[in-house]
Amino acid sequence: MASEPAPAASSGYIHPPPLTGSARLWGTLALSAATFMNVLDTSIANVSLPAIAGDLGVSPNQGTWVITSFGVANAIAVPLTGWLSQRFGQVRLFTTSIILFVITSWLCGLAPNMTTLIFFRVLQGLVAGPMIPLSQALLLSSYPRALAGLAMALWSMTTLVAPVMGPLLGGWITDNISWPWIFYINIPVGFGAAFVTWSIFHKRESMTKKLPIDSVGLALLVIWVGSLQIMLDKGKELDWFHSGEVVALGVVALVGMIAFVIWELTEEHPVVDLTLFKRRNFWAGALALSIGYGLFFGNVVLLPLWLQQYMGYTATQAGMIMAPVGLLALLLSPVVGKNIGKVDPRKFAAFAFAVFALVLWMRSNFNTQADFTTILIPTLIQGVAMAFFFIPLVTITLSGISPDRIPAASGLSNFVRIVAGSFGTSIATTIWQDRAAMHHAQLSESVNLGSVATNGALSGLASAGLTPDQALGTINRLVDQQAYMLAASDVFYASALIFLLLIPLVFLTRPAQAGLGNADAAAGAH
Repeated sequence: MASEPAPAASSGYIHPPPLTGSARLWGTLALSAATFMNVLDTSIANVSLPAIAGDLGVSPNQGTWVITSFGVANAIAVPLTGWLSQRFGQVRLFTTSIILFVITSWLCGLAPNMTTLIFFRVLQGLVAGPMIPLSQALLLSSYPRALAGLAMALWSMTTLVAPVMGPLLGGWITDNISWPWIFYINIPVGFGAAFVTWSIFHKRESMTKKLPIDSVGLALLVIWVGSLQIMLDKGKELDWFHSGEVVALGVVALVGMIAFVIWELTEEHPVVDLTLFKRRNFWAGALALSIGYGLFFGNVVLLPLWLQQYMGYTATQAGMIMAPVGLLALLLSPVVGKNIGKVDPRKFAAFAFAVFALVLWMRSNFNTQADFTTILIPTLIQGVAMAFFFIPLVTITLSGISPDRIPAASGLSNFVRIVAGSFGTSIATTIWQDRAAMHHAQLSESVNLGSVATNGALSGLASAGLTPDQALGTINRLVDQQAYMLAASDVFYASALIFLLLIPLVFLTRPAQAGLGNADAAAGAH
């Protein structure tokens, strides 16, 4: 899973010297642009889901497959980065990934139906897998070792700006042009980044060698993760385990996972190094990071869906609500990075979870009268939690691991985190739907001709010129709005409680060793 070339000592390969002057500047810009484009695609579609779903004739909840399919495919491709980069070279692989990402983005925009769009999003996720780890490796090779921390700080800024720009850009494009353009904008950025990267880095290609690939392990990984994700996405439509299809998917996922674990633990060149889970800091840190990210990402997808479907917000307005999440993260992340060696990272992580819990508790108190500012404030505060979330937890997860195993550990923790984000999205939207149905049934019991409030509402609507059917339809929409608001509050409140329960998990880990540098922590953080 390593994304670094083989050590010079064992191969005779001499690493090229760091870049200087304009070459380093343009190289940094090209690598950052490619990373920005990749990260942007994980958030730009969030506020466009209702428009995409409506245009392609599916429900907004089915529209979430646009996000989960990309996430799962991306996660599956990450472990292959090390093998591919050593087989074909880092620069060739990175440049090819960018070009394929651009082509699949173009195909996503052209998709005539949801099935085709999901297929192209899967392809886009697969080709996107190597981009982020390789952009880190190429960037670190461009700077002297003394400036490695600066290089990763510059790179991290890109990954923090993208979540701010994604919802804003996605909302504006959806409202003012059309949703396919959220994919088409990758075309000029991607081709520009690929051209500059190849121009500067092609003479600095890493050494290549033929290595065996764990094809059985990879196949089992695709089978169990894919089956589980499809089960989570389709379960709510098919009434869960009352459906033979869902039961079959569950059995395939379970058997596939057991076979995968057994195979990987006995394979000489595993696609995923599961022995890392023997380390307490790794399993506890990766678990806290993944559950936290799954909760965060699930709620980030749910909020704009609720705002657009039941609060009357446009995609642009929903984007404006979501965008400030990165502002305080952008300001505070350098402070966290600078002090991570002086303060116990477990305290930083616990603080992040407490702030996430506060934010979600605030959202659980929303009602249908909540104004723009009320909804915006928790999003702004959430930026504080993000700043204290990634770097400390990655520092804990990777602490005490020998340098030669850091790339494998970073790749594995990234894989688990990205999969958790996709699962979190499916679980959050499923629970939202189920709780809304329950609240709708409970609220509907109060709507009857024996109710004074119901008769008053019907009389008022009749005097406004509505027919009895239209009046009942209007009341049903109001009940719907209340039901989905209460359901969203339930999801927010439960998520807040889970974040608080993650705090003791962080303190199960041992204090992180100070030796893990900021560059290593940042490199694993995304």
